[in-house]
Amino acid sequence: MKLHHLLLAVLITAIWGVNFSVIKLGLHSVDPFILAGIRFTLCAIPAIFLIKKPDVPWRFIISYGLIFGIGLWGVVNLGIKTGLSAGIASLLLQFSAFFTLLLGSVIFKENLSRYQICGFAIACAGLLSIVFITDGSVTYTGMLLVLLGAIAWSVANIINKKAGTKQVFAFLVWSSAFSPIPLFGLDWLINGSSGYSSLLSQIDGRAIASILFQVYPNTLFGYWVWNSLLKQYPVSTVAPLSLLVPVFGILGSMVIFGEGISSIKLMALLLIVTGLAVGLYGQRLKRYFFEQRRV
Repeated sequence: MKLHHLLLAVLITAIWGVNFSVIKLGLHSVDPFILAGIRFTLCAIPAIFLIKKPDVPWRFIISYGLIFGIGLWGVVNLGIKTGLSAGIASLLLQFSAFFTLLLGSVIFKENLSRYQICGFAIACAGLLSIVFITDGSVTYTGMLLVLLGAIAWSVANIINKKAGTKQVFAFLVWSSAFSPIPLFGLDWLINGSSGYSSLLSQIDGRAIASILFQVYPNTLFGYWVWNSLLKQYPVSTVAPLSLLVPVFGILGSMVIFGEGISSIKLMALLLIVTGLAVGLYGQRLKRYFFEQRRV
């Protein structure tokens, strides 16, 4: 990979990691579902009027928009709102990689390798260690909600794979149009009109900056660049860099919110990232090392 492309890929992982802290900033004055609803409204408008509908059936566009917008980001926003730290949220969401593998084994009859099973076991040890963090950065409700979001992300990945579209940006824009109304409706059902009546009076510069960051650098720019890199380079070259997302997630939470890094938290980070590396790239790494020894 060329150096400027490598730096661009690292920048995207940094944006995706810091985004969890940016979401937390927005949640200080905006309800979780409303925040997600505004985000996806701006992801769809005005871009949807400038970009043709992707050449895939409506059922994929609609289902992806509902799962990605509500099941993933609506639920993750809610998890962070319960008090879960941005750093821990970014770490837990990486379990979507394993949930995707598990769903793939059921839906596409893909066999799980011993590396994937081993990696999942290591990552689960990291998940278990999070339970023992007592510095106030972990809530059990928040953990469950973010893990539910990770499952939703894996379902969205399966829908994306089933759709088989190469028009990734158009697919993201058009599917985003189906997220806002259900998100706004859910907030109304849960909180009544309170979230909307307080929106105009309580929204501040942090919330506006949070929304703009989530829409443009994080979603539209981030996914466009990442998928452009995937078109130029093998998946095996680009995908491993996503392991940096929870690292930047925790660093962002440290800088923005002063989140401390205890030995248990560091162990959880190392175990989950190691588990991801073993599960997703273990066989490839083994093959690489064997080739190097022969040389």
